[in-house]
Amino acid sequence: MTKPMSINIGISDEHREQIADGLGRLLADTYTLYLTTHNFHWNVTGPMFNSLHDMFMVQYTELWNAVDPIAERIRSLGHKAPGSYSQFGKLTSLPDAPEVPPKALEMVAILAQGHEATARTARSLFQLVDEASDEPTADLLTQRITVHEQTAWMLRSLLEE
Repeated sequence: MTKPMSINIGISDEHREQIADGLGRLLADTYTLYLTTHNFHWNVTGPMFNSLHDMFMVQYTELWNAVDPIAERIRSLGHKAPGSYSQFGKLTSLPDAPEVPPKALEMVAILAQGHEATARTARSLFQLVDEASDEPTADLLTQRITVHEQTAWMLRSLLEE
């Protein structure tokens, strides 16, 4: 068996490990939010069914497309990406989806809170990423925060009277 090549991308081993750990938490939040959103897409009922069903599909598709770039950034930093339900359960800051599907507007509130929490997870990495001069991760985080904050705003707007 050959020894793995050392990684010299201008980011210290310690910073790469810390950033990869933080991105693992972001990946877990993103995947958990994806599962909850997809669950709600399947189980939403009521007078807002069509609009929420369609909106949830757009949202879970965006989240699904986000997990790969996060995992690939972890790999680019030389670390393994978490990928099991068990790992995600330990790493995520989000609760699991309720076993009994809630009413439509409660789904909306749960998803808004999930997007806000995921934005906080991404934002919490900026000081470390800045210290390490890790611009690719900073760019990824900026993109993710933008999506989560905008989605949370749109979901919160549905809850206003």
